[in-house]
Amino acid sequence: MKKILCVVGTRPEAIKMAPVILALKQEPWAQVRVLATAQHRQMLDQVLSFFDIEADIDLNMMRPNQSLTTLTGRMLLDLDAVLLAEKPDVVLVQGDTTTVMTVSLACFYHRIPIGHVEAGLRTWDKQNPFPEEANRVLTGRLAQWHFAPTESSRQNLLREGVADSDIIVTGNTVIDALLMTAERELNLGIELDASKRMVLITSHRRENFGEPFAHICRAILKLAQDNPDVQFLYPVHPNPNVKEVAHATLGSVQIFICAHRWIMPPSWQR
Repeated sequence: MKKILCVVGTRPEAIKMAPVILALKQEPWAQVRVLATAQHRQMLDQVLSFFDIEADIDLNMMRPNQSLTTLTGRMLLDLDAVLLAEKPDVVLVQGDTTTVMTVSLACFYHRIPIGHVEAGLRTWDKQNPFPEEANRVLTGRLAQWHFAPTESSRQNLLREGVADSDIIVTGNTVIDALLMTAERELNLGIELDASKRMVLITSHRRENFGEPFAHICRAILKLAQDNPDVQFLYPVHPNPNVKEVAHATLGSVQIFICAHRWIMPPSWQR
């Protein structure tokens, strides 16, 4: 039996790793343990609860206003003890967050093989997106197995010198997560008309904070004002750089702002 440690730190990681965790738990040869760094606390817990996944280890890393340097340093120290105690045969990470990069580095120090889910995404600009591009490039250098979502991702890895035998094109596990949630209903706490056209909005990237995000909100407001027959739904990210500006700008009656969600009711899936 192989001991597999699956790591999640943020909501996107948990969404895309959940199908992998649940599938591995069905395999008789796999002993699956789940490590939550909780880089994002509330949003991570929401996803894990939805998929009925319970973390075996929780590092509870989230702190208000901590820098990436502080998060990385604290996480490395805590991971040292976890890896010594757990002694996994392999560690699976997903995506390109600070959790992914830091766990990969800690595993490298402990000579533990790493499997990277959603490997090979590249912009070839280490500043964009920041810090994700650097995180995934560094993880790619440290990983033993690369689970690429697309053929283009595979080609990116080959371009960087990764052996073809270490790459498997799997598709993107977010599709598996979507199929698993398609029949579930969600109460958004607001009344929308399912017979009307709807625009679903998402915007919270770090590089857009400040005036760029204010510009995005003004553009959304203009679109809503020019199209009164269309409903605009914006599940706002809880980051104050997003939440405060969105609420201040998008006061139009046809723009519905709600708490950040990640599941749409099936009646709106068209």
